[in-house]
Amino acid sequence: MAAATLASNLQIVAARPCISLSPGVFKASSAILGLNSKGVTRTKLTNSCNVSSFEPFRHRFISSAVKFNKVVTMAMSESSESRPISGLPIDLKGKRAFIAGVADDNGYGWAIAKSFAAAGAEILVGTWVPALNIFETSLRRGKFDESRSLPDGSLMEITKVYPLDAVFDNPDDVPEDIKANKRYAGSKNWTVQEVAESVKQDFGSIDILVHSLANGPEVGKPLLETSRKGYLAALSASSYSYVSLLKHFLPLMNPGTSFVTIADAGGSSISLTYIASERIVPGYGGGMSSAKAALESDTRVLAFEAGRKHKIRVNTISAGPLRSRAAKAIGFIDTIIEYSKANAPLQKELSADEVGNTAAFLASPLASAITGTVIYVDNGLHAMGLAVDSPAFKDLNIPSDKR
Repeated sequence: MAAATLASNLQIVAARPCISLSPGVFKASSAILGLNSKGVTRTKLTNSCNVSSFEPFRHRFISSAVKFNKVVTMAMSESSESRPISGLPIDLKGKRAFIAGVADDNGYGWAIAKSFAAAGAEILVGTWVPALNIFETSLRRGKFDESRSLPDGSLMEITKVYPLDAVFDNPDDVPEDIKANKRYAGSKNWTVQEVAESVKQDFGSIDILVHSLANGPEVGKPLLETSRKGYLAALSASSYSYVSLLKHFLPLMNPGTSFVTIADAGGSSISLTYIASERIVPGYGGGMSSAKAALESDTRVLAFEAGRKHKIRVNTISAGPLRSRAAKAIGFIDTIIEYSKANAPLQKELSADEVGNTAAFLASPLASAITGTVIYVDNGLHAMGLAVDSPAFKDLNIPSDKR
């Protein structure tokens, strides 16, 4: 599956290293969502799976423009009796996550893994087989150490990396040319069924499943020029792969209780989608828009089936356009990003960390009643009905951040 970690082609950005925090005197225990951290002691954790919080948006109006500070992830210490911390914790301690589609340190999958780790979760990843050797070598040699940095100064630990090609459900599905391909030589047990079995043998269970992969071999072609083979390949790699992953991993996922409490929200499954599922995005072709529409429809159906049978929540994040090596390959990612900045309600470039933090929230007990939902993390671009940077609106007094 060529470029299986494409992650919707337009949805990856280089993860920016988090800031290091000064050591404190309290034991860190949980993350705080969207709260002011002034006056709260921070600490360096003794465990690589630390905790995080979202820096609150601080904004002020200048004329009609809005300025935004960068959203960062920060660890916060446990409260003392004299200085309790207000807020809600994002606490994934004791949880184990499997993230399918991590092959470098600049994609959404990586950012999600970091946010999960910062909240205390154990991290397992599935990496596209042809990219496995380079990824593991880079990880081993410390090339990712800067981007592995967590808020307490420690490094994110990936407990195990599994080879994965989510296009194939089981060994019988693998054609001979793939079996003989030298890019797959030396790897085994990489179909979806085999990976699920390996994870069960190694760890017994997981709590969180993330689908962060997609591929459209004809993504550069208009739909009318897309072949049947290319169209079905896009659906297979980008949407059915999620159905297959959830089908095979569901027996491993720890279910919720009959009466879910804030302490036990049950298992959570998350995928990544894109606004082309419901709006026209010229250039996002080859059946990829259809694949994302299918993914969102499947999210609703899977939420019902997995919720009723296993008490597992199923949601998808519709993320805005972000830079990545894969996205640059389609040739117009910079244009899409500039369009978004010009027309979205929030005029700023989206960070992969913002998507990672949203995923951490969805996986946490705070989202215990959220399932079957598309969560938009795109600076509000999905809400727009018109392109306000159009010359047709040049005489209107439309608020804009001109910085």
